[in-house]
Amino acid sequence: MEAGVPSARSRALAVLRVRSRALAVALLPAALAVVLVAARATGRLAGEPWGTVTLVVCAVAALVLLLAGIFAAVVLRASPAVTPTVPLSEAAAPDLYRLVRDLADRMDVPPPSAIALTPDCDSWLEDRTHAAHRRRGIAGGPQSAPGAAPVLVIGSPFLWWMRVAELRAVLAPVVAGTGPSAHPDIADARGFVRGLDAAVDVGSRRGLGWIAAPARLLLRLCRTDAAEMERGVAAAASDRAQGVDYGLRIVAQEQVGLAYAGWDRLLTRVALPAWRMGRWPAHLDAGVVSALTELSRRDRLAEGFTSRLGERPACDLLEQPGVIDEATSLLAARLFHGGPAEAGPDWSPVEWAAYPEEVVDRKWRAEAARLHAALDALAGPAGLPAGPSGPTGATGTAGRPASAAGSASPAGAGAGTATPAASVRPAAGASASPGPSAPSGAAGSATIAAPDAAHPAGDGFAGPTLERVLGCLTGAAGEGALGEALAGRLSADLAREERAAGTAGGAGKARGADAVPLFPLQPPRSGRDLLADHVTAMVCCAAVDSAGAAPGMDWLDGPVLLVGGDRRADLAPRVLCLVEDGDPEPLRDWLSALGVRTEKPVRLV
Repeated sequence: MEAGVPSARSRALAVLRVRSRALAVALLPAALAVVLVAARATGRLAGEPWGTVTLVVCAVAALVLLLAGIFAAVVLRASPAVTPTVPLSEAAAPDLYRLVRDLADRMDVPPPSAIALTPDCDSWLEDRTHAAHRRRGIAGGPQSAPGAAPVLVIGSPFLWWMRVAELRAVLAPVVAGTGPSAHPDIADARGFVRGLDAAVDVGSRRGLGWIAAPARLLLRLCRTDAAEMERGVAAAASDRAQGVDYGLRIVAQEQVGLAYAGWDRLLTRVALPAWRMGRWPAHLDAGVVSALTELSRRDRLAEGFTSRLGERPACDLLEQPGVIDEATSLLAARLFHGGPAEAGPDWSPVEWAAYPEEVVDRKWRAEAARLHAALDALAGPAGLPAGPSGPTGATGTAGRPASAAGSASPAGAGAGTATPAASVRPAAGASASPGPSAPSGAAGSATIAAPDAAHPAGDGFAGPTLERVLGCLTGAAGEGALGEALAGRLSADLAREERAAGTAGGAGKARGADAVPLFPLQPPRSGRDLLADHVTAMVCCAAVDSAGAAPGMDWLDGPVLLVGGDRRADLAPRVLCLVEDGDPEPLRDWLSALGVRTEKPVRLV
């Protein structure tokens, strides 16, 4: 028997003792009432006030039993939270199922009842045998049968980045957990804790608010024992998996940390701007290979990791990796951003090759439109440079979208330190995303550029200019009232747009166990940061329209500006100098060297 099993079982019994004590407390008034009634019937408690006392105790006992019965029914019937996942049938991944069953046979534990994927860098076992899951259609088939083994949930980035042998080594201790999970005491204790957790959520409903207080009390009483029970189960699983690829597991754990770092950068820097624009990258898992390869190239500590790419990737264990990648990418958008569960006209996929044109360019122009709308609303002081179309220089803005999504640029065009060698510009229509089932997991270049787009042919159209922005933020106006007012206006406009989008999407509903997004990725930003992002977007629009630059995408830093196919990473400090110090000269010198015409109107839509 593994070292952790006795400890886990003893802790499970401690959890069950909490349940037994709660039951005893609920039955105590009823037992006292029985004693009083029996004493009255035998004449041992004759006269007053024992008659009144007996009636009061019986009434209290009946009320306590009623409430305890309702509470027990809620705990037993409440549906425990289930992690949203992409189910993976055996027909869709026969090789993966064989690998998992072989692991279970080698460790002499029950195999998982099913396999599912999650867009996260983690793997675990999840019990889906609760009757409420079958009633609500959350789970079906063998995995939901009473007494069935738990479901194995695998992080989808692992399948694309890890090799088959590495995935096997990482999954061994997870699969080994099915052994301790099958112990009746441990399973019963886990079910009790999950029921209490679900009861807390039920307590948020009207008329059942009193349920939450006793559920939280019982959770606090068994919290320590439940945590130690899970540690014992993990220790037992780790001990049982010692004999399966132990040496390789040490190396594979390094890949887990690397995968987490690359996945986080890909979500926050690349996927989030697209989600805010109403688009979702259709192949996030394939993109993480490129992101991690670029991270390995930049980080000297990760040297040599890419040499593993010649081995067979774990995504080859899937029959249709592209279809699975698209499903997990859509689920990632739902979990981390709160997007719809299905694609639609306002929520459509975007391929990596089209990302610069359909996301980056639109994002920059939406932010530039919001910046000039804020300037129009503030009606800047007299004497500031005006655009060619009038005192405000804002003609042509009426046609801009009212709710320009994608306002926030995580890194902007000037973030990161990629070298020119990391930036390439593929021919139009060429695929820039790595093939999901490529044997080597071949990574794309660090930067993807947009195909050649049709630029305005001349200066004969009206519109806002970069010169107006530079003039408004220069000198005292940049440091004082106008700069602060402009930053505040942008923050208010963006918050208003997000509230409107949330109301349209039903975000006003009470949050519960199944509410999304479960893990929002939008960090709070100051008004100055928003202003710098919007000025950066305006500069990039001007560079694209008048200097032959192009929008691009870096796998780790998101939207970038490409000039002659090379990434320009020196824009951010010049924009900050303008926004924070009111000094436009560094930015003007940069624009002049690039050949950007600040007086030329930019296209906003």
